[in-house]
Order: sequence, then structure tokens, then C-alpha cells
Amino acid sequence: MAKFEYAPAPESRAVVDLAPSYGLFINGEFTESQGGSAFKTVNPATEEVLSEVTDASAADVDRAVAAARRAYNGVWGRMSGADRGKYLFRIARILQERAREFAVLETLDNGKPIKESRDVDVPLAAAHFFYHAGWADKLEYAGLGTNPRAHGVVGQVIPWNFPLLMLAWKIAPALATGNTVVLKPAETTPLTALLFADVVQQADLPPGVVNIVTGAGATGQAIVDHPDIDKLAFTGSTGVGKMIARSIAGTRKKATLELGGKAANIIFEDAAIDQAVEGIVNGIFFNQGHVCCAGSRLLVQENIAEDLERRLKRRLQTLRVGDPLDKNTDVGAINSKAQLSRITELTAAGEAEGAERWDNGCELPAKGFWFRPTVFTGVSQGHRIAQEEIFGPVLSVLTFRTPQEAVAKANNTPYGLSAGVWTEKGSRILWMADQLRAGVVWANTFNKFDPTSPFGGYKESGYGREGGRHGLSAYVTTESNG
Repeated sequence: MAKFEYAPAPESRAVVDLAPSYGLFINGEFTESQGGSAFKTVNPATEEVLSEVTDASAADVDRAVAAARRAYNGVWGRMSGADRGKYLFRIARILQERAREFAVLETLDNGKPIKESRDVDVPLAAAHFFYHAGWADKLEYAGLGTNPRAHGVVGQVIPWNFPLLMLAWKIAPALATGNTVVLKPAETTPLTALLFADVVQQADLPPGVVNIVTGAGATGQAIVDHPDIDKLAFTGSTGVGKMIARSIAGTRKKATLELGGKAANIIFEDAAIDQAVEGIVNGIFFNQGHVCCAGSRLLVQENIAEDLERRLKRRLQTLRVGDPLDKNTDVGAINSKAQLSRITELTAAGEAEGAERWDNGCELPAKGFWFRPTVFTGVSQGHRIAQEEIFGPVLSVLTFRTPQEAVAKANNTPYGLSAGVWTEKGSRILWMADQLRAGVVWANTFNKFDPTSPFGGYKESGYGREGGRHGLSAYVTTESNG
């Protein structure tokens, strides 16, 4: 099936005013580094340099933590929940007012299609601030325990796949519960966090309540190791999550870790097949597969596998890969050269181990980092592509005969972040959800998020929850839990 041809519909870059270089946002203002260096952030679709960003030093982290502590002790920790909520409502409204600016910048720096930045990332980020603003003066009624109160200073390290949205997931509950924040965005996607600093100023948030320090791994480690950090929140790779857990073992620091995933998307014979195909596409090719909860393992009931694979491949031939700023684009650029190398390595391993590779054969741009939507069939449980997180637009297809076999294969992974179940039987959905070791189980849909719903994993996918009432508990201490 040939794809329907559209004329290019590029979004304008004129709504974004990029500075040639950025400092650090500490104590309510941008400031130069003390001993840090600089690095360039690039557009992964074109490889053009967008700006130069500071690689913060340990001394810079010290300043940021000190500013956060002063703000907590002097203003924010003493402020009523109702007044804190007003600031969060104000931030949410500003994000909505500047939504186009944030969407374009996110696409430039990250490589994801503009329609995803515009329709998913930015609206959900604003929704998280709206939602948590409503909780700020109601914490004692949230079922968190007796006399919930803030930890103090929270260190937060976020990934490159959803830079603005992960910022909102972290900062909104921290501020609603009375904590102050030192946040480090990923080194390949720092620009929307730095633009958010402008929102913080526009909202007249007291100086030091939110501090943003850019940098690479050493900067993140300085936050993790800092003795005046009370709680850590990290989203990223399982390997780094394990390092953080080891670093804080034996200390007083609390932590939530949201790590990798290898989600199973399970299709039963009675599923609505065309609807399931759309769910499969959204599950693995949304955001180029740069999603920790991506449905990267497709488990199909054996007697419909051939039909489903045929329909899926036909659908993938209609996906448009190209300029992320074009409103017609379905699959954008891979976030970095390093990530592209990782995807290439694992797909080569899939072929070497005997799985059958298929891609949609689309033409790729000459510059930038690109990978075609790819499907592997004939995959076994022992293949690397069925066990390791690829974090790219690559789907592994396995089959099963019974619900029990589907559960056994779905759970046969070190991860436990998410899963999907497609069937017309409500009883089967409930039984599967009870059996699957995953923090989130979607029924007849995939990759749907809401700030009222908690998100988090089991096993090597981390611990703790973000979002919903449950996500608030990680940011408070109570008389019942110390």
C-alpha cells in the first residue's frame, strides 16, 4: 500500500529565540559556571549546532544545592499549600501560552516529530502542573500518612527522550509537596529545561526554589553524591540507576528510580486486529521507539500471527520518516549518533542470531541520525533483541498458543515497566493484568498517559511511582513512615 503523498508542511523555527550560549540557572537567575567547561547541543535531524551549554562543575552543584536549601528554609518550606498551588497553576498556564515555542524547541533539540511535541509532550507537561497544583493544599487528605511534610532539597536527573515532560513529572510533585529542586537535564537535550527557567522567572517563583544545572554524567554524579540532597529522582538507564542505588546505600537519602523496559504487547486471536495494529505502531514507533515503556516485544497468538504481520507491514509502509518539523512526519530522527550506533549494533545481533529482519525501505535524509522502522520475526526468547532494551524503532515478534504461555514469555525479562493486552474478553484482561509483572498494563490501547495515573516498574525497571496520588508519597515524609 503506497503512502498518500502530502506537500511539505514545516513548522516555523521563528517562534524560538535561541541564544548562542547558556549559563546555569541558580537562585533565580542565569549565572556563569565556576570551573565548568562547555559543550554543544545539536539538532539530530541536521547535525547543526543549536547552542553551547555549560557543563557544570561540582562547585556549581554546591551553589545550586545551597540556593535550594536557603529557599526551602526561608520561603518555600514555610509557605502554605494554597500559595504553593498558585505558583504551580501559574506555571501551567504559562506553559500553555508558550506551547508552540516549547514544542518547536523540543523537536529541534530532540528530533521527535513536531506533532508529538505539540500534541503530547507540551500538553501533558502543563497537565502535570495543573494536576499537582490541585494537590498542594490537600496533602493531608491524600492518604499518604500522618502529617505529610517535604523532605527538603530534591536532586532530579532526567533523560533525553521526553525532556520537558520528564521535567514536569519531576518538578511538579516536588514543588506541590513543599520541596525545592536541583534538576539536571540530559546533556543531548538541555534546551527546553533552560527555557523552562525562563518560565520560572516569568511566574515569579521565589529564587532558589528551582535550580537547573546542565552537564553530563559527572554533573549528575555530583548531585547524587551531594551530602545536602535529601531525596533523588532519576529516570534513565538501568545501569545508571544501579550506580545511583549503590551510591546512596547506607545514607539517609530517599530515591525513586524509573529505569529501562522491554514491554510485551500481547495480541489475542479475538482482538480487533486493525485497532491492534495501530496500537502496535503507537507502542513501538512513537518517538522513534525512544520510550522506556515501548511495546518492543510483540506477542501474537499463533493462529493469527501471519495475518497480523501482513497487516502490520502494510501499515508501516505508510509511515513517513523525515524532517521532524514537518507536520506530516510520523517518525523523526534518532536522538544522537551514540544511540544510533546502539540500535545498529543490536539489530545486527538480531540478524546474526537468525531472526528475519524487515524494514519499510523508506528513503532516509542524507544528514542527521536516522533508522527505518524495523520488524524482526522468527525471534526466540534467547535472542538479544528479545531481552535487551534497544530504545529505537525496532520490534521483535514472538508467538504464543495459550494465555499461560503469553504470561510466561512476557514475564521472561529482567524488566517490568509496562505491558499491553488486546482482547475482547474483560475477564481475560483482568486475569492477564494480575499475572503480568509490570507496573502499567494497558488494555486495548498502548502508551496512554495521564497525570492522575501512577507510573513505575518492578524488577530492573526501578522502584517508586510518579504521577497520581501515589507519586506524591515519594516526595513527603510522615510521622508514620519517618
